[in-house]
Amino acid sequence: MANLSCIVIEDEPLAVRVLVDYINQIPFLGLKGTFKDAILATEYLRDHTVDLIFLDIHLPKLKGMAFLKTLPQPPAVIITTAYHQYAVEGFELNVTDYLLKPFEFERFLVAVNKVKKQQNLLDKPNADEAQATKEKDFIFLNVQKKRVKIWFSDIVYIESQREYIKVVTTQKEYLSKMSTHEIEALLPAQLFKRIHRSFIISVAKLESYNAETVEVNGVSIPIGRGYKAVEFEDLE
Repeated sequence: MANLSCIVIEDEPLAVRVLVDYINQIPFLGLKGTFKDAILATEYLRDHTVDLIFLDIHLPKLKGMAFLKTLPQPPAVIITTAYHQYAVEGFELNVTDYLLKPFEFERFLVAVNKVKKQQNLLDKPNADEAQATKEKDFIFLNVQKKRVKIWFSDIVYIESQREYIKVVTTQKEYLSKMSTHEIEALLPAQLFKRIHRSFIISVAKLESYNAETVEVNGVSIPIGRGYKAVEFEDLE
């Protein structure tokens, strides 16, 4: 069963076919789309999240490395290119692996297994903490070098702000250095809903909604295009 979502950013049709074929042979990979340039991929990533990007370097409009630098919270990245001279820059940007074309399936498998191993290491502590949160009604977050206790009942919504999240409560706002993926894993699913790549709302604070926005405690928040299927009828 696929548990790592991925996209391919590649402008060479043959290279796309090879990658798609390789991805389809890996049970834990789920391909969400292929994009011939980074601009199209950027549009997709505004409203969708993925775990892994296969990224070519010499792309039209926006080069691969330049694109990578625009991502505030990049997922795992595997570079796929015919040019070896960008390897150092790639690893400085924390890419997981650097595949030189043409590469065989065995080398591809080594690269994706690295991503899988990293994901497993991240998931284990999150899973432990997520289980613990089911038994309590608060969470501690790192805020300005302190561990701050925040009650679930006080949270109005959570917003992504580059490498930070802003937690808006009924009393005040908190900034904590973590991703929306990480905080989402720690929140009880029955109390919170993700409605946008950048927003998680408290179900209890939901006041009204339509196809495009929700209102929580008087604040209007957009529903991302990738989250149109979020259903609120079951809350009524």
